[in-house]
Amino acid sequence: MAANLAAALTEMEKKVMLVGCDPKRDSTITLTGKYLKPLLEVLMEGGEVGEVIEEGYKGVLCIEIGGPEPGIGCAGRGLLLAFKKLKETGIFEKEIDFVIYDVPGDVVCGGFAVPMRRGFAREIYIVTSGEYLSLFAANNICKAIRRVGARLGGIVCNSREVEREIEIVRRFSRMVGGKLVGVIPRDKSIQICESKGMSVIECMPESGIAYVFREIAKSILDNQHLVKPKVLTLNELNTLML
Repeated sequence: MAANLAAALTEMEKKVMLVGCDPKRDSTITLTGKYLKPLLEVLMEGGEVGEVIEEGYKGVLCIEIGGPEPGIGCAGRGLLLAFKKLKETGIFEKEIDFVIYDVPGDVVCGGFAVPMRRGFAREIYIVTSGEYLSLFAANNICKAIRRVGARLGGIVCNSREVEREIEIVRRFSRMVGGKLVGVIPRDKSIQICESKGMSVIECMPESGIAYVFREIAKSILDNQHLVKPKVLTLNELNTLML
């Protein structure tokens, strides 16, 4: 989602930077074709921020923050250090139209909430399917957004082809006060392109799924509906699913 959105916005002649905040490092590889060395690892070795910024598809600036080793420490301290170093370089003051943060949605600890808690992220978009566990995580993210004073831009439905999925996600969007900004159909083209280290925008530019991502990018580009989301109770979430 993050990589294809970045690629689509770049096609619209926007200057885009993608910051991967996920230990899997699975977004920037889709734009650069390779795993980038995490900023946290470089900083621990005494390196500089400039060493890890790579240009990807059509000039998208890509950087991976990385995360802690499993069972050692917390992501919070590392991400705070990484963002402090990024800010010191002045990179956010450069002529960049969009900075996209790829944050794992099933982890809403203080560390992974750094982009929105520290004011780096103006608007948050939640990607969810119509499955209960995915919506449960989306609802938790709404709680985090409220807590840190950020704003919800909207919900994107990443289809798993469950029964009444789009209806469920659209209703969830309305219940939390947001809106459905797009639906990504289940399409094997996404996995095929990812296996080649490319976005569908680059790999299959004329495919139907590429145009889906372009439409979502346009919806986000034009979006002015930013809200402080409501948080559903477990009873409300269960009733929604029924």
